[in-house]
Amino acid sequence: MASILIADDEPRISGFIDKGLRSAGFATRVATTGPAALDLALSGEFDLLVLDVNLPGMDGFAVLENLRGSGSKMPVIMLTARVELEDTVAGLEGGADDYLGKPFRFDELVARIRLRMRRDDVASGSELTHRDLSLDIRTRRAHVGGVAIELSAREFALAEELVRNAGNVLSREQLLSRVWGYDFDPGSNVADVYVGYLRQKLGPGRIETIRGVGYRLV
Repeated sequence: MASILIADDEPRISGFIDKGLRSAGFATRVATTGPAALDLALSGEFDLLVLDVNLPGMDGFAVLENLRGSGSKMPVIMLTARVELEDTVAGLEGGADDYLGKPFRFDELVARIRLRMRRDDVASGSELTHRDLSLDIRTRRAHVGGVAIELSAREFALAEELVRNAGNVLSREQLLSRVWGYDFDPGSNVADVYVGYLRQKLGPGRIETIRGVGYRLV
């Protein structure tokens, strides 16, 4: 499970982001000051930082400067009400990976987080594995017991989501939002159909149906 550090001193905003990201399948932690955010970001425990500019003790630009100065390549999304052009430029030139102004749509924040983390996976050539199933994020190829398995782009995305959350139950709504997008019809049975496709290709006994809830990679 990916871990997200949220650096924001407004309880209403940080609580909203924290709750939403947890429901989207992320592990989260909130820092309310600049120094605390920097210390946690340098701990190596987190995969991405959502960073507000207006933090007490040390502003977001200083946190970012120190983070990049330490050699950290952690993806950083700056989240702030200061959306003037010079602030945006300063954030991006300072090493931020993205910049999102308040107010914002939560689904857009999640989409940007997933995009940055996916790019980080591609850059590192990482491979996801679970038992004898392996997914190469860079080449989008799948293998079971060393044998290549042909998966469509959507089948691969579904398999990736299941592997990233192996052992955890994912609801149909979660799969629809993460694999097909937030605008997809929540009443659709497309997730069930594609789980069926994956079962045929990956073999029996891998994907468990939790009646009335969703699916789990066992």
